[in-house]
Amino acid sequence: MARNGGAHVVAAVLCLLPLAAMVKLASGDGGHDYGMALRKSLLYFEAQRSGTLPPDQRVTWRESSGLFDGKANGVDLVGGYYDAGDNVKFGLPMAFTMTMMSWSILEYGKQMASAGELQNAMGAVKWGTDYFIKAHPEPDVLYGEVGDGDTDHNCWQRPEDMTTSRQAFRVDPQNPGSDLAGETAAAMAAASMIFRTTYPGYANLLLEHSKQLFQFADKYRGKYDASIKVARNYYGSFSGYGDELLWAAAWLFEATEDRFYLEYLATNGDSLGGTGWSINQFGWDVKYPGVQVLAAKFLLQGRAGEHADALQRYRQNAEFFVCSCVGKGAVNVPRTPGGVMYHQRWNNLQFVTSASFLLTVYADYATVTGRGAVRCPAGAAQPFEILAFVKSQVNYILGDNPRGTSYMVGYGLNYPRQVHHRGASIVSIKTDPSFVSCQEGYSSWYGKQACNPNLLEGAIVGGPDEYDDFADERNNYEQTEAATYNSAPLLGVLARLAGACGGLDEYQSVPQVAANHTLLRSSSHRHHHASEHLEIEQNMTRTRATKRRTYYRYSVTVTNRSRKTVRGLHLGISELNGRLWGLDKARYGYVPQKWLPALRPGRSLRFGYVQPGPPANVWVTGYKLV
Repeated sequence: MARNGGAHVVAAVLCLLPLAAMVKLASGDGGHDYGMALRKSLLYFEAQRSGTLPPDQRVTWRESSGLFDGKANGVDLVGGYYDAGDNVKFGLPMAFTMTMMSWSILEYGKQMASAGELQNAMGAVKWGTDYFIKAHPEPDVLYGEVGDGDTDHNCWQRPEDMTTSRQAFRVDPQNPGSDLAGETAAAMAAASMIFRTTYPGYANLLLEHSKQLFQFADKYRGKYDASIKVARNYYGSFSGYGDELLWAAAWLFEATEDRFYLEYLATNGDSLGGTGWSINQFGWDVKYPGVQVLAAKFLLQGRAGEHADALQRYRQNAEFFVCSCVGKGAVNVPRTPGGVMYHQRWNNLQFVTSASFLLTVYADYATVTGRGAVRCPAGAAQPFEILAFVKSQVNYILGDNPRGTSYMVGYGLNYPRQVHHRGASIVSIKTDPSFVSCQEGYSSWYGKQACNPNLLEGAIVGGPDEYDDFADERNNYEQTEAATYNSAPLLGVLARLAGACGGLDEYQSVPQVAANHTLLRSSSHRHHHASEHLEIEQNMTRTRATKRRTYYRYSVTVTNRSRKTVRGLHLGISELNGRLWGLDKARYGYVPQKWLPALRPGRSLRFGYVQPGPPANVWVTGYKLV
């Protein structure tokens, strides 16, 4: 569960390795068994199921749960997935999970079939979309949460024993949720494509729900966490709803080839941020890189038509993402000493898996369409280089890291044994059907210094910190809690790698890049940065010398050079080592202070900072033109 909170510093507790784990995992080339990792990843989703479990359920320590969900609201909301280690059903991350699972199948379904996992993958998607059909009982009504995080966090119970609130929360015209409805529309459109051949009636039903949800999201605009306030502290909509509206339109175009949706994507790129956001993070909240990669795909495939210029601007931002991830951008994603991309301590691996998927598909799009290398500020990124980098990220997750720890539970010799997960950490109800109360769960199981009694096989936990350190402790939820959206993007990457038998011709030997990339910036005291609509200028205005060092005062001016008003401006700042004023810190960088909600044409924003040494690196992360 994504929460706002502090870190727990705890001591490591050792668990004995079960005999079943004492197996060397290797493929023919001496590397990792990606097919096995794929199979385990799909098992994890069965452990996260809510509702009446089917006869072919393979995770046998689980039992049916949440069988009265929605009853108090007069609607059937049985089914779906628990998001992470808790017993709440959050609609926004669940929908993103289904979108990414469907995209994985659409791109790499043949490889999944070769690994014998295609039917399991499609079944995992259908478990989610069956729930979304129930959650969308009317064209302009969508249920977006069952249970709430606050009461759930006061309780440590198996889902089969739940006594916490199962109240359901919804969005409607009076209480809109464009981000929630948009993401659910995207999920159902993407899923409709994987069922088009084998289950056409079901595909048509999903597509009809998707179209209705998109219309609802676009007509009644608003952030869902303003309507479902109990979600705000867990899955708040920091990026707003513009990205989800564009995301839904892109998927509906992909599913229908209806030019209406392509025109929506092209003509609303400026106002909804699709052409203005350049960001190197992709996940359940911010979808802009995903939209940009899809738009680039349409362009590369020759499907843009009269909208080629608009889609080219999307493509530029998609390639900013690629360059930033592989370390060849003007602004690069930091890496740990062990070489994995690093964004934040709390569940960092979610961004590693999602970025790995986008990099994989983009490299494949570039190869198939004959477009070749991605032009980056620090040199061209060839498709084989991009894929080699992806492989290094996946291998890190599977155990090729300084700790020798696999962050996929059940894979390898050394993996987390105390995953922060209610169901896995309490004895199975099939083994001991005695009721476990909220407080008994905490007193008898949560703090127990032992391995979890149930193996949460295939789960990807939050992972290590910026120094590759990791504490396998149940109460260290920032690192040991797994989530569905960690695993969903990885399905496609694992299938791609498994289909390549651990290495294709594209995986040529490439020079190793230093693990810790420094951000490219000017060493001059007067720094000027230009973009299509916004201009950034830095000037050193004053110096002050002390006995030990010299301090420089810098003034930064951001000017709107377009003919439209700029709203939702986000700035990125790195290499800042002093005090800053004139901006507020936000989830995705820095934003103007509240008294300046917009920049009209020709107007400027000014801020400043003091620090020793050369200027900080300042760039535009995102904006909207209205």
